[in-house]
Amino acid sequence: MAEVIMPKMGDAMTEGKVIRWMKQPGDPVTQGEAIAEIETDKVNVSLEAEWDGVLTEVLVPAGEVAAVGAPIALLARSGEQTGPTSVKTPIERVAATDTAARVRASPLARKMAAAHGISLSAIPGTGPEGRITKEDVEAAVAALRATASRAAAGPGAAPATEIPLTRMRQTIARRMTESKQQAPHFYISVSVAVDDALALRRQLNDGRSEAEKVSINDLIVKAAALALVRFPNLNAVFADGAVRRLSEVNVSVAVALPEGLIVPTLYDCVRKPVWQIAVEARGLADRARTGRLRPEDLVGGTFTVSNLGMFDVDAFAAIINPPQAAILAVGTARPQAVVREGRLAVATVMQATLSADHRVTDGVEAARFLGEIRRLLENPVALVIERPAV
Repeated sequence: MAEVIMPKMGDAMTEGKVIRWMKQPGDPVTQGEAIAEIETDKVNVSLEAEWDGVLTEVLVPAGEVAAVGAPIALLARSGEQTGPTSVKTPIERVAATDTAARVRASPLARKMAAAHGISLSAIPGTGPEGRITKEDVEAAVAALRATASRAAAGPGAAPATEIPLTRMRQTIARRMTESKQQAPHFYISVSVAVDDALALRRQLNDGRSEAEKVSINDLIVKAAALALVRFPNLNAVFADGAVRRLSEVNVSVAVALPEGLIVPTLYDCVRKPVWQIAVEARGLADRARTGRLRPEDLVGGTFTVSNLGMFDVDAFAAIINPPQAAILAVGTARPQAVVREGRLAVATVMQATLSADHRVTDGVEAARFLGEIRRLLENPVALVIERPAV
């Protein structure tokens, strides 16, 4: 009998919520078939069966949360007996505990309620058979805060609507706050003339299918990856009082979703040609927007590129995606008047801003790194022919 476990689908993921089971006990499953939908801190993803067999028991019902690595179901592989097991489900274990407490609640809900000083008896449960869930406690906490806020505002204050945070928004709030509090950010910006890069893109895309066409962001990702090889402190993390240079160059690419921002990863960007980066980047974005990201899509990033050029943004400074050491923020490329050899000219210029962790690098190194990215984009043939040793 094999255990189906809660997968880790992100560097910061500690638990996930089962949104729904697509298979029920007794249903046959095949390897690669979606058996459940899991809500992570970042996105909903489908959990696929790792073996052929029969789903024999659901340990974590829909709507419940389980820690990463915890068993959430049992699956009999092909040829195994599918009789009843002696494993008790979390619900059974919780029910035994709750009989004594006379309140049905998940362990996480109990812990959260205790942390906020709220009695479980005052919280209506929306889970199976009225069980109190983590979301019920969050709603109760939000209601208390709203009441306190109204009381603090006093009579005559402007009315307001308090919107509870989604799990993704909670994670973004927590991780970005930690990043700004713990990583001393500094920022450097440069202007990059991308006319030659745009011309190279047209040449690369000539005759290629839509699925293989290269975007300017794909060229930026490639330039960042090549530059990271020459500046390994920017491809590092700060941990336990030391700088740890990473042996792989994996570029995370920010993707905006209605629920928030996620950063799936493009692996080994140094060795891959730009057209392959383009294909993989398009696949990541499609999977992100349709909720089909795989666990490996959300881990392993060593540097992040965030591009708001399609939203007509001139420039911006991004918050470092922890535990990485830096992030590159890119604005819209637009025609501008420039001076070349003492004469006015028109060039397509893009603003690129690097946010870097001052514990890992300093201004001079960061400036040289950003200058290398500019050199590569303004001499884009290097993006095609350079093969640095990694």
